[in-house]
Amino acid sequence: LAALCWMGIIYYLSSQPGQDMPLLFPGQDKLAHLVVYGILGFLLTGAVRAAQHGYRTASFWYVVAIVALYGISDEFHQWFVPGRSADILDVLADSVGGLLGAWLMVLAARLVRHRSINRVK
Repeated sequence: LAALCWMGIIYYLSSQPGQDMPLLFPGQDKLAHLVVYGILGFLLTGAVRAAQHGYRTASFWYVVAIVALYGISDEFHQWFVPGRSADILDVLADSVGGLLGAWLMVLAARLVRHRSINRVK
């Protein structure tokens, strides 16, 4: 549910007509895409049921693929929003963000599992 809500927020924000944002540093829009889609990757991975010994590799890559496809659909959607445009580098930032977010969830799950196993001993 959290991942779906986050996807709705992304859709809503990308539906807003483009406005010039103050440029604080070069590439800030790519960093924003990386963070926003990293959160999506984290949430989607958390929505996947982990196996007994952690997340399966296939599940990880399915999540990354879903995030990348959502990024592609978002860029396509922005093509029709006034003042917005589609950018392949945004899709790349979305995909890398999704990969990093999913990876962070896998690491967090391993840490929690490791701590719970050590408490039992």
